[in-house]
Amino acid sequence: MIQLLFTLIFSEMALILALLFKTPLRKLLIMLLDMLKRGRGPIMVKSVAVTVLVVFLSSLYTTVEIQRRTTDAAAINPTDQVIMGWKMLETSLMGFLLFLALMMDRLHHYIRELRQLRKTMEATKQHNKGTDDRNAVSKEQLKALKEETASLRAKISGLESECGKKEENIKAAEAKAKAMKKQSEGLQIEYDRLLEDNQSLRSQLQSMGQALSSSDGKKDI
Repeated sequence: MIQLLFTLIFSEMALILALLFKTPLRKLLIMLLDMLKRGRGPIMVKSVAVTVLVVFLSSLYTTVEIQRRTTDAAAINPTDQVIMGWKMLETSLMGFLLFLALMMDRLHHYIRELRQLRKTMEATKQHNKGTDDRNAVSKEQLKALKEETASLRAKISGLESECGKKEENIKAAEAKAKAMKKQSEGLQIEYDRLLEDNQSLRSQLQSMGQALSSSDGKKDI
């Protein structure tokens, strides 16, 4: 029993030392402990821990009982003394075994939490990096949009000035068209007057021609 307890204690000490330093062996031990804490593993571990605790309490009770008997007795029995020393050693070893098991469990738990915290920090860094990249892209896009807006404003100003020139040309063309229309109306009036004068002259010439032809006829008679 004592040899088994010493073997278990030294094994737990070696496992704790392996968990304290970052080595490939620690990764393997963490994987084994993770597998041990899944499925029926926790039930088995708790059963063993409860059994060791019961034996520890039994040995402690036996030690206290022997010590009480030796205190009440006048002389110390060598057999009881040997048994008490054996039980005290056994009890101390089992208590130290339980303590190391608890330390190993807590150390494994804290290593897992530390790994999870590191993963969370890395994910946060990646997220912040992605956010910074998106902000940089957004700044570049905003700069490009500002430049495009400035160029569009310049084009709009050029188009407005060109449109103003075209409006002035249209107004000038309209004024010229109005003047040509007025001139055309005046020419039309002048043409109508000339046409009337031409018709009156024709009628006069016709009347004069008829008068001449009638006078010539009279002379012939």
